[in-house]
Amino acid sequence: MDTQQERLSRLNQELLSEKNICSSRGVLTTFPVSMKSPLRLKGLGLVVCRNGSFRFSLNQADFHAKAGDTLFIPEDAAFRILQESEDLEVYILVYQIEPIRDIIGNSVASMYMYSQLTPELSCVWPTGEESEFIKYMSLLDNVLQMEENTFSLYEKKLLLLALTYRICSIYNRKLISAGEEAVGRKNEIFIRLIQLIEKYYMQERGVEFYADKLCLSPKYLSAVSKSICGYTVQELVFKAIIRKSISLLKNTQKDIQEISNEFGFPNASYFGTFFKKQMGMSPQQYRKNL
Repeated sequence: MDTQQERLSRLNQELLSEKNICSSRGVLTTFPVSMKSPLRLKGLGLVVCRNGSFRFSLNQADFHAKAGDTLFIPEDAAFRILQESEDLEVYILVYQIEPIRDIIGNSVASMYMYSQLTPELSCVWPTGEESEFIKYMSLLDNVLQMEENTFSLYEKKLLLLALTYRICSIYNRKLISAGEEAVGRKNEIFIRLIQLIEKYYMQERGVEFYADKLCLSPKYLSAVSKSICGYTVQELVFKAIIRKSISLLKNTQKDIQEISNEFGFPNASYFGTFFKKQMGMSPQQYRKNL
């Protein structure tokens, strides 16, 4: 079994080399050296504080975390540990979303994106689910120690997907209870919108359809979506279509015409033009580059 110093050194190297998954593989009593210097994390960070406390800087703002807190670090954030107590015990996980982006549902993708763009939410708080986070980390650690093959690769993806769902569920509750009544109402509308998009995006692309489902005017719904996440309703639908298209290109043998038919495009050429506009390359080129 690895010593704590060996695990600390390995985590430090993983962070510096920007691996897809960087894990403490158990509890640590100090942070790795790389996190005590200015570091831009290439992934979503999760730190569960089991004992003690620490101060840290996140995107030039200072915060404090104590026993029972979970720290959520957004992708590509500027992070640095400023101080840690002698009785510190933490679990650390940093993972990149890109390897699982093609299997993330539209609701989770939107909630995840919103969590990155909502500065009024605190980045650290006691969620009440710290023990569950530790369980996910432990399961991931077991898979990381296995010989890599097709099965272990998908097991890692599914565990990361489940963890991301759990994080977004927590953000969902936080958003509903956050802020003034008017802000909370907009949050609720947005969450219902992305749930509807997840259900209907294969057939419905117009803002009018979703506005009607929510008993709102298209203009108001568009304003809510744009103010919260920076994207229009149609852009969110297009992102869902692209996510599904990428999954089909990666994981099936369906030709471009068959994929085009699934989304109801007039023909394969029309679908190809849409895909290229969103991704910068044709579906054939994307599949060739896999």
